[in-house]
Amino acid sequence: MVNSDKVLVGTVTDIDAKGSRKVRVRETEIAVFRLSDGKVLAVENRCPHKGGLLSEGMVCGTAVHCPLHDWRIDLASGRVQEPDEGCVTTYPVEIDDENGFIYVRVG
Repeated sequence: MVNSDKVLVGTVTDIDAKGSRKVRVRETEIAVFRLSDGKVLAVENRCPHKGGLLSEGMVCGTAVHCPLHDWRIDLASGRVQEPDEGCVTTYPVEIDDENGFIYVRVG
């Protein structure tokens, strides 16, 4: 569901801790992650190295490991961690405290 630049992803309970969910907005696929501390973050679902789907990677702390070559991407900043280089687009996340709905801003 798209409302201007705000996309409903689901509810917080739809995503397991250290899990993810994918959402497509026009030509862009976004991976939405729920960290072990409950924080929800969203990034472009494509590793800058070889295009691995980050939603299929393992979450460790605030980073996701690309499933293809283990590149580590910080979910808050989108930056690839050293010794590798690059970055992915990050998207602001809003959570409706009343019902737990997760929205991603894409505009």
